Amino acid sequence: MSEPDNVDHQCKIVAKEICDGRVVPFLGSGANLCGRPEELVWRPGQFDWLPDSTELARYLANTFQYQGNGDDLVRVSQYVLLMMGAYRLYEELRGLFNGDYPPTALHQFLAEVPSILRRYQDPPPYQLIVSTNYDDVLERAFRKAGEPFDLVSYDAEGETRGKFIHYPHDGDPRPIEEPNRYSEVSTTKRTVILKIHGAVNRADEQRDSFVITEDHYIDYLARTDVSKLFPVTLIDKLRRSHCLFLGYRLHDWNVRVILKKIWANERLHRASWAIQLNPDLLDQKYWSHWDVTILNRPLETYIDKLHAALLQAAAGGGCGHE
Repeated sequence: MSEPDNVDHQCKIVAKEICDGRVVPFLGSGANLCGRPEELVWRPGQFDWLPDSTELARYLANTFQYQGNGDDLVRVSQYVLLMMGAYRLYEELRGLFNGDYPPTALHQFLAEVPSILRRYQDPPPYQLIVSTNYDDVLERAFRKAGEPFDLVSYDAEGETRGKFIHYPHDGDPRPIEEPNRYSEVSTTKRTVILKIHGAVNRADEQRDSFVITEDHYIDYLARTDVSKLFPVTLIDKLRRSHCLFLGYRLHDWNVRVILKKIWANERLHRASWAIQLNPDLLDQKYWSHWDVTILNRPLETYIDKLHAALLQAAAGGGCGHE
């Protein structure tokens, strides 16, 4: 359902739940467009703004002479994989994402949340942030803010294919061999960034991982038991939290795979929200099926309002442990 005229009230509700550690932000490709001028055209190699999924699809389609629907990133990527091989696809993706893109207002806000809450709670309820993006902009925003975090990223290729890799804040990377027993990552100590579709590894090209083709998504969907995919502590956090979807659109495979994977055929047990400007009827019906309320605002406007609401909630004594 959509409530475009009640955003201020919704922001107060979301802010209070953030204070209590009960909100998990989900970042889609549109999150990287937060604040980008509408008239700006994305151009590869400039490293000022990241592409969204459609822009990335069109770039790959043009680069590799794809003749079908050039807006379908999953289909275009599958074509590149079959025609040119995984190495060539990865090489092109690394060239696009291996850059110091500036954080948007959204990334800066998420990196500021721990310090806002820490003023009134010690320790604060740390966030679990889920991202389907391949860049490292969020991680760099946290580093710039001096906020420690653990990174958990999916490996789509290689010896640990189909597993998550845990990159502790103060330790060496380790594959998560038994997710339903792995308890070494938790939001009780620091923020956890969960990259469920992999990401570029700026320090080690061999650790690049991109869930982007049809085959990758089929591998994901084939895992019917989510406890065998995500670390158990993070699954528990997800299932006890509201979800805040930022930068997703209905036609993205990301949203459908995520929802089906985490909640299967069950309805969400907590209210959740999606920030989407001018959603069409199909968007509204799909989100409503999952009990997700659409807030009809530009992402940058919503983040400004949520930031103000969080400061007010924290200062007003509205924060408490979950």
